[in-house]
Amino acid sequence: MCLTKEQLVRVIIDESFYIHKTVGPGMLESVYKTCLAYRLRKRQLFIEVEKPVPVYFEEIKMECGYRSDIVVERKVVIDTKSIDAIGPIDIAQMLTYLQFLELDLGLVLNFNVCKMKDGIRRVVRNYKSDA
Repeated sequence: MCLTKEQLVRVIIDESFYIHKTVGPGMLESVYKTCLAYRLRKRQLFIEVEKPVPVYFEEIKMECGYRSDIVVERKVVIDTKSIDAIGPIDIAQMLTYLQFLELDLGLVLNFNVCKMKDGIRRVVRNYKSDA
């Protein structure tokens, strides 16, 4: 499927609302990640779950075991959460994932909220539209 980043974001957010409405808040992050991966695959999107994130420092490449929750169509990184609130460290972590994966758009999705719209944070690093 060949969707733009903005179209992918719309699909991801739509599916997040559906999952939140169906499952509700208070579950483990792994539940939401599994549900979201299932729904995105059902939409015939290419997704990578638990994609390894190598860490680079100067000339050193380290395989430290860091993993991003979901990468969609090699364009958008998703970090699923079930926490009280998204904080600066969650945004910083997403920016680091984007840097090391050489991508520019991520979504931090916190399902532990009363209204899903309050649990969505868009994170951008050197954004270039592909429209």
